[in-house]
Amino acid sequence: MSDSGGGCCRCCCSFIFTLGLTALFMWLSLRTSNPKCSLQTLYLPSLNRTLNDSNDPAINFTLKLDNPNKDKGIKYDPLYVTVYDFPNRSHVIGNISMPGFYQGHKKKATKPHQGTGNTSVALKAVAENGTGIFRVDVATSVKFKIMFWYTKKHKIRVGADVMVNASGVKVNPKRIKLKSMAPKMGSFCVVVGASVNFLIFTLLNFW
Repeated sequence: MSDSGGGCCRCCCSFIFTLGLTALFMWLSLRTSNPKCSLQTLYLPSLNRTLNDSNDPAINFTLKLDNPNKDKGIKYDPLYVTVYDFPNRSHVIGNISMPGFYQGHKKKATKPHQGTGNTSVALKAVAENGTGIFRVDVATSVKFKIMFWYTKKHKIRVGADVMVNASGVKVNPKRIKLKSMAPKMGSFCVVVGASVNFLIFTLLNFW
């Protein structure tokens, strides 16, 4: 009887241990990280005081997108870039749409683009010395490719305040990271993984 009980106990422990390893493997395989988005350049010709004709409504910018996932691709829906006149988003200077694309594992993409803005709104936002602080937001939805299948879509919205000088150019020569107020992707997986591991550890001690 005692041998039978010990064998049953060992069998249960083995099953629980295998279940734990399987859960850990699935957590590591399905965990995803959001793409990192930054603004490399921004130029508004309408703010350039050195030009004879400063009525050019163009908005020129360059986005950089990094896929931090080692074994997962990212499929982007169209990206929507909105430029506001102030950090508090009082008025819209321009709404610009960029085509979606696929990004491979650990790949980086530099996306220069041009759109049309509201010149009068942009001019009202600058100070007497020609400088101004604008808000740039980027919104899109992404799907992560894991082996041969895609996850459901996840919405992403990031942005940053950008200072522009009297030439209409971004003051900071370094790229500006666009930050999100939403929780990071994968945080739910972390909680689930930790909960499963804790449960397995408790059951092993019980047996």
